[in-house]
Amino acid sequence: MLKLINPIDTIPFVQQVQWVVNPVGYMEAAVQKYPDIFTAQIIGFGNAIVFVNEPQAIQQILIGDRKQFSAPGELNGILRPILGNSSVIMLDGDPHKKRRQLVMPAFHGSRMQNYGQLVYDLTTKVFDRLAANKALNRPFLARDAMQEISLQIILEAVFGLYSGDRSQQLKKLMTKMTELFTSPLTSGLLFFPSLQKDLGAWSPWGNFVRQREQIDKLIYLEIAERRANNDPSRTDILSMLLSSSDEEGKGMTDGELRDELLALLFAGHETTATAMSWALYWIYRLPSVKEKLLQELKSVSDPTDWMSIFKLPYLTAVCNETLRIHPVGMLTFPRVVTESTELLGYKLEPNTILSGCIYLLHHREDLYPDAEQFRPERFLERQFSPYEFMPFGGGARRCVGEALAQFEMKIVLATILSRYELALCDRHPVKPQRRGVTLAPAGGIKMTFGDAY
Repeated sequence: MLKLINPIDTIPFVQQVQWVVNPVGYMEAAVQKYPDIFTAQIIGFGNAIVFVNEPQAIQQILIGDRKQFSAPGELNGILRPILGNSSVIMLDGDPHKKRRQLVMPAFHGSRMQNYGQLVYDLTTKVFDRLAANKALNRPFLARDAMQEISLQIILEAVFGLYSGDRSQQLKKLMTKMTELFTSPLTSGLLFFPSLQKDLGAWSPWGNFVRQREQIDKLIYLEIAERRANNDPSRTDILSMLLSSSDEEGKGMTDGELRDELLALLFAGHETTATAMSWALYWIYRLPSVKEKLLQELKSVSDPTDWMSIFKLPYLTAVCNETLRIHPVGMLTFPRVVTESTELLGYKLEPNTILSGCIYLLHHREDLYPDAEQFRPERFLERQFSPYEFMPFGGGARRCVGEALAQFEMKIVLATILSRYELALCDRHPVKPQRRGVTLAPAGGIKMTFGDAY
């Protein structure tokens, strides 16, 4: 029987509940006892999973000898009810590699400059509408505003859908579906298969199933119309996927397209919306951060020079520090030991499941002194390796939308700072809480226009 590495001495069911209800507390308690590596017995990964937060060990796991570590997509099965079986997140080996190569160009290079005006226009549209409530002194939730912006951007990138009935229906349905998992309690539906019972439209899982069916219907309609009316001039991701084929000349099936599109839609807007919300929280909580950003933004003579804004060093540092102190994803995608090896002095037997713990890595005091303090300057003072700072994961399963997420985050923040006077509604610290498989600000961060204090 495999000897567990630094096992947490709490019965598995209690660990599972702790992991779902209070993942940050669970990780912080474990790392106090076992600083670099420990075994967690939590739901979704079989009997046990080894959490690793030491940078060199994470590097060994993610990019080391492929004969020693594999990255099977089946271990991401907790996402299967939403994403299906055929997205880049679920694929293994060569199919995974080829799908990544197909999708990634849509998120890089000159495409970023093309998205700049879209991001600016959507941000001003949302905040101009919110500003109309200023006279009524109505606060708004930063997380909701950021989600509206990021969802529309990803719809444009994935489908080329900026407006129209189908776009609006997709936005509405996807927002409703993500709201099903906004709390630790409702997120438990994803972690405990026994709760996934369709007991009718008013049951939690039944509600989810029906919303998923409506989203599927819209996506399949879009796929059918695009197959019937091929437009080679379109550059959105769906068009690229429709025109792709394998070595035998076979294209993707409708089911494969559906899974990939949903993976891109959900992963591409939920995470970015959360990151931008946290950034607003810290910028408006710390006046010195806000003032430094405003001064830096004045150095850009052309407010539509998106790439110059993207390259601003202090803005970049603020975004990086936001993603450090509040990584949206807590863990890297899991790896499996395929042959006996050693890690941090421990012998790992085949079939051991491991995951890099991004949250604990980003809070290591030896890497980030005073790790609980929001201090963007740390990213101007030194450069961190890809295995010391990894908000987008690492290795072969690094987030394909990283470039778009960073670009979007910077342009949205620059637009808000340059055009609007905002304030937090109170100074109470906001804590992270589980939102599905990610961490998000509890309460959504309440803000208002003008001076709220």
